[in-house]
Amino acid sequence: MNEFHVCTLASSSKGNAVWVKLGEDEILIDAGISAKRLETALAAQGSSLASIKAIFITHEHSDHVTALEVVSKKYQIPIHITEPSAKVYLSSPRTEHAAEAIVIHPPQFSVQVGALEVRSFVTSHDSAASVGYVVTDGTPSHTLALATDIGCITEPVEQALLGVENVILESNHDENMLLCGAYPYQLKRRILSPKGHLSNESAAAFVRRLAESGTRRILLAHLSPENNMPELAEQSAKCALCGHEGCIVCVAAMSEPTRLI
Repeated sequence: MNEFHVCTLASSSKGNAVWVKLGEDEILIDAGISAKRLETALAAQGSSLASIKAIFITHEHSDHVTALEVVSKKYQIPIHITEPSAKVYLSSPRTEHAAEAIVIHPPQFSVQVGALEVRSFVTSHDSAASVGYVVTDGTPSHTLALATDIGCITEPVEQALLGVENVILESNHDENMLLCGAYPYQLKRRILSPKGHLSNESAAAFVRRLAESGTRRILLAHLSPENNMPELAEQSAKCALCGHEGCIVCVAAMSEPTRLI
């Protein structure tokens, strides 16, 4: 049986990318760091951009799409993105090469990449459109659900993540750090809103539900460099997991690869 590999290549408000591999099938979810950093991070996993069969974009914010134009100059990798996000992204300058690679979808769609099925689900965030993804070959141990840049846990997020063995979940900020920090009031309101980002406290509450539903591995992701610390996110989640020793929680590094599987 082919091994299933999942690794965040970078994960924070400064850039995000996730690598998924099953056998000969490799994809990226988001490409929000430079193409050079992507190539370096993939090389550390024994891969390269030349091996990537598809890129799936969660939404159009720069920390998720930065590398698309440069990557598209050299590689003809299909870029799957929702129509609202595509419209905003393509309205920005220097997207002509990426435009040729873009495959536009409605917010809910499904694509087959070799043995992998990639399904989107709608998430709550202040972008033109925002989605998470479930990646699977139909085997529970070969299934990943990803939900980052989510202001709250909605019903579509619950339906997508509960019961999935491997989950990447946002744990963006510690509420006290955010409220006491230097961010302007309006930015704090945006982050705390239902279309903002998920706090450590909210993530921890959902982590417990995930563990109760059968999730075995959780990678906390998209931490804010200014309003969080990895130890705070991890401590919140592990406290919530008391009594669920079968579920492993770790924290994605902000600027280097972190393996989930």
